[in-house]
Amino acid sequence: MKLKVKWIALALAVVLLAAGAVKMVTAKNAQKQTLQAQQAAQANAPTVQLSATDVLEVQEVDLQQGLAISGQVKAVNSAFVKARVAGELRELSVREGDFVKAGQMIGRIDATEYLARVRQAQQQAEAAKAQVDIAKRSFDNNRALVDQGFISKTGLDASSASLAGAQATFLAAQAGADLAQKSLDDAIVRAPISGQISQRLVQSGERVAIEARMVEIVDLSRLELEISLAAGDSIHVKVGQKAQLTVDSSGQSITATVARINPSATAGSRAVLVYLSLDKSAQLRQGFYAQGLLATGTQVVIAIPLSAVRTDKPQPYVQVFEDGKIQHQTVGLGSRGEYQGKTMVVINGLSKGKKILAGVAGPMTVGTVVRTEGAK
Repeated sequence: MKLKVKWIALALAVVLLAAGAVKMVTAKNAQKQTLQAQQAAQANAPTVQLSATDVLEVQEVDLQQGLAISGQVKAVNSAFVKARVAGELRELSVREGDFVKAGQMIGRIDATEYLARVRQAQQQAEAAKAQVDIAKRSFDNNRALVDQGFISKTGLDASSASLAGAQATFLAAQAGADLAQKSLDDAIVRAPISGQISQRLVQSGERVAIEARMVEIVDLSRLELEISLAAGDSIHVKVGQKAQLTVDSSGQSITATVARINPSATAGSRAVLVYLSLDKSAQLRQGFYAQGLLATGTQVVIAIPLSAVRTDKPQPYVQVFEDGKIQHQTVGLGSRGEYQGKTMVVINGLSKGKKILAGVAGPMTVGTVVRTEGAK
């Protein structure tokens, strides 16, 4: 019985060894067939031909650092013309777009009341002048009598006080006449600055109150861009720095220079206002919207064109050219800037000298075989 068990165990071991050998041979054949299939696929795979401009070499560049800015174009000099006196607006001779010069008469408020006040004040001044003359003669007479000893010095002092009071009354009446004359002059509306009329807010025949806005004048000879920067960004901005701007309403590109920086942050937002003077040759208007990049300095960094970075995966990546094939490599993105007219981005995860595909090459799958005429 024991001998029979031994023979059964031996037979079972032989069967298991044979099965393992067969399985191993089968796996090797399958692996060989898979390798042959991959080699055949690679041999039959089409080769993508790339031009020299399709391949870029990662390099260190002097990247121009900058801040993205935007804001409205404003005139350095503009003014609202307000009524200095109340009354009926008899005439307003300018409309939107008209050119005016500083001091030019542009309107007239009814001055009947103010003319009457001038006459009244002048008559009061003349009456006060007559009282001065009477007090002066009385003082002279009393002084002569004091010299002759007919009256005491107390009487002369009283005459002197009367004369001083009359003179003060006359001066006050003259001041009143001057004020009345100024009100009469203010009934004539004049342009405070030279420029163009941008708004006409009242019409002839309307009654205007004191400080009522009538027209707005804008001087387009000097324009600036007002931008708002975060407190941290404003630290890097200095007077004299340049910016390249694009005006959306006209599509033109212009150069601007930082002219002034507000020394105080805006309450609430803590933003800092910066003012950029604009090129005088640009045909701009107040209210245009402009945006662009303000250059704040340069930095030597490893950077690639922003167009070479692909974002059709959860993480940004670049298409790396290695051993004639395409590989996808995830990268980290840093700050952006300008270099030789291109928008560049600081890159993390790529070494200097690495070859990548430019954005114009388009997307390619991993393992694509490529051939290039050259690289740059």
